[in-house]
Amino acid sequence: MIKPTQSSSSPKLAWIAFIDMLPLCLAVLPWGVLTGALATQAGFSVAQSQALSLLVFAGAAQLSAITFFAAGTAYGAIFASTFVISARHLLYSLTFRQHIAQEPWLTRVAVAFLLTDEMFAVSEAHTKRAGTFSVRFALLSGLFFYIAWNLATAFGIAMATLGQSADSLGLDSLGLEFAIVATFIAMTFGELRRFPVLLAVVVSGSVAIFTKPFFSDSYIIFAAISGMIAAYCCDKPDVSAGIEVNPEQVQ
Repeated sequence: MIKPTQSSSSPKLAWIAFIDMLPLCLAVLPWGVLTGALATQAGFSVAQSQALSLLVFAGAAQLSAITFFAAGTAYGAIFASTFVISARHLLYSLTFRQHIAQEPWLTRVAVAFLLTDEMFAVSEAHTKRAGTFSVRFALLSGLFFYIAWNLATAFGIAMATLGQSADSLGLDSLGLEFAIVATFIAMTFGELRRFPVLLAVVVSGSVAIFTKPFFSDSYIIFAAISGMIAAYCCDKPDVSAGIEVNPEQVQ
């Protein structure tokens, strides 16, 4: 297990966290603007629209909830859909748990609240570079992304209040929906050298392609679970080869 460290000075670590998170902050800005605009158009007040980003802080879940709310969907269905969309955070939290289990309760709550796809990816990349996990880096990178998301949401709310519709903002035409995906591909590409990771990607992609025509609303869930199961089965230690060798005996 990698032990937490706070070896870097605060200003230096804050700068590294800011630089590492900046591309993702820029990539997510259009969707923060869109989220704020859609929330206002769906009937939320300015305060309620901003509170979604301040308190929920989950882009995909927010967009899903806003869309369902505008369509008059029952609250139970809204909660169920957002739970499924956010279920991946359970896996992120399991990974972080080994690093922060001994941290104070308030620190663990802060990490849990700021935990997003982006913060997880950036923090994991930093851990691999530094060779150790930094709670401070995770918090700082998550905080920078939180600020960027809320500023983008506020801008979208302001535009909608001034009469600009979400469609008139022209965000969909820019093709920015691939920006975050491309960033994650670049950040995780090096992991494809490990066969279990490569297998997970191949299995997930294949399952997604073949199940989308039949399960258009949930094919991603099937694909993700299939990829994780394949990687887990492949990465299990081989019991027949699990004989430990004493290095002194190989001298």
